[in-house]
Amino acid sequence: MRFSLKPQDDAFYAFFNDAADNIRRGVSILAELGDESADYQKISERLVDVEHDNDQLTHRLFNKVNSTFVTPMDRTDMYHLAGKLDDILDHIEAAANLVYLYGLSELPALPREMIEQITVLVSQAELLAEYMPKLKGLNASMKEFWVECNRLENDGDRAYRMLLVRLYSGEYPALTVMKLKEVADELEAACDSFESVSNVVESVYVKES
Repeated sequence: MRFSLKPQDDAFYAFFNDAADNIRRGVSILAELGDESADYQKISERLVDVEHDNDQLTHRLFNKVNSTFVTPMDRTDMYHLAGKLDDILDHIEAAANLVYLYGLSELPALPREMIEQITVLVSQAELLAEYMPKLKGLNASMKEFWVECNRLENDGDRAYRMLLVRLYSGEYPALTVMKLKEVADELEAACDSFESVSNVVESVYVKES
């Protein structure tokens, strides 16, 4: 039987679980961009609120880490994990905000490949919300998390590359291409941030095993 000298403070794990739930909520709102007659302004405003909620959550975690003498995980790992989780929502909020600010509602619809990027993000968010509660204890099933997260990130890369092919095909005016490319870059960065979270989790698993 393996014993640990570190306290199993549930409050720390609750922060990460809440962040994962927040991300799932944010990605669910982002997915509404693919709806017929989507209200881009309201989607953007709702995501600003979700991102703000997560910022507050992150600050509370940092305050608790700084005020706790012995933490259940390495402090640096907790800082990194919280920061990477926050990055996901930053990029998601930025993508939705650009869609609204750039007036992309004038398009008949967002490119199919961009919706595919968002679909990958939905899957990543569901995966994160499923496995983050398993962070406490770090059982062997956590390995499935970073393996699947890597696979989904590859799917996101493919969708991003296919979108670039479409954007540079001449189908859209040059200015529209630039606007859509900026949105796509934020979605790609969100997808990469999910993988960064899984890399931190894998590092914690290796250290704590």
